[in-house]
Amino acid sequence: MFRDLLTAIRTTLVLWVLTAILYPVLILIIGQSIFPFQANGSLIKNPQGEIVGSALIGQNFTSNRYFISRPSSVDYSPVNEGLATGISGGSNLAPSNPDLLKKVTARIDQLQFNNIIPTADLVYSSGSGLDPHISIQAANAQIQRVANARSLNPNQVEILVNKNTEHRFLGIFGEPGVNVMKVNLDLDNLSN
Repeated sequence: MFRDLLTAIRTTLVLWVLTAILYPVLILIIGQSIFPFQANGSLIKNPQGEIVGSALIGQNFTSNRYFISRPSSVDYSPVNEGLATGISGGSNLAPSNPDLLKKVTARIDQLQFNNIIPTADLVYSSGSGLDPHISIQAANAQIQRVANARSLNPNQVEILVNKNTEHRFLGIFGEPGVNVMKVNLDLDNLSN
């Protein structure tokens, strides 16, 4: 019995070293050497070198000078009393819930007020509440408004939308989308 106990302890220690130490260190080395941008949060910097956001987490843009992001039921995890809450998630409201209908109606009214043709991704929030992308259709619906607010030619804005369009992964997975953070940063850089 004592021999079996020693075997169990040794096996546990070996598995612990493999899974709790060696595997995480190996993944860290691979991530930092092959995918450093992604492993460090896909952080986006402005021309001054300041971090302004992440390519993977959306932000709320309200000015007519910027493209509107997809709505977030968690308000893109706001800073609460000086601390980032770090939450993500959908509203969990059923299609039959009257609160969801009120939110959707209000979003549609706001989009129409801003002369934007409502699209599904500008009306409904994403499952994570942190989606950084909008559809090409949603971006195209906002080009004229952004161009007017910045006194730019709509073709200039359309070029930036096309530049920041991310296509299907491996040509087959997902849908093409426009990274709102990147296109808005390019708009600011164009205006400077």
